Amino acid sequence: MASRSPIGRAQSRLGRAQRIRRAGNLINLATPLGLAIAAIGGARRRPGPYGLTLAEGYRVRFPPAGAFTVGNVVISPLTFATLTARQPEVMEHEDVHAWQYFWCGGLPFLPLYLLAVGWSWLRTGDPASRNPFERGAGLARGGYREAPISNAGLKDLTRRIQTLTWNPSRLAERSR
Repeated sequence: MASRSPIGRAQSRLGRAQRIRRAGNLINLATPLGLAIAAIGGARRRPGPYGLTLAEGYRVRFPPAGAFTVGNVVISPLTFATLTARQPEVMEHEDVHAWQYFWCGGLPFLPLYLLAVGWSWLRTGDPASRNPFERGAGLARGGYREAPISNAGLKDLTRRIQTLTWNPSRLAERSR
């Protein structure tokens, strides 16, 4: 009986678009970077669904995520069986991220993603809720909960800056 899990789908059934994305993410260096990150983290690689490479058992604690994608490489500290048992649609979520790398021209995705994380954090105090890349991939499919817009991150940043700001009167009080 054929597997219904996206993890068990054969690589040979790749559509034309997935083959183009795979080649594009190789050429734009996103996939080679993903393979290097997986190797540095000691992850075991194997073919996955949608033309992705699955790298499981990643031992580096950054980024703190159940899985993350670099090019066509999905990297996880967990096994993909465990990951998909917890979050059944996570592979579809990561597939969208592989497309995002492709459409951003590869490595430019990284600074754009960091800007999106910052924007989301400033608006909600959460790195994913207002991140257009995560929203485009489906927050729930990636295991995220949507936080309301609250400016929590902006308030936290303001508070932190205020504690770091040199204040002559506070300095004088501390020296007494």
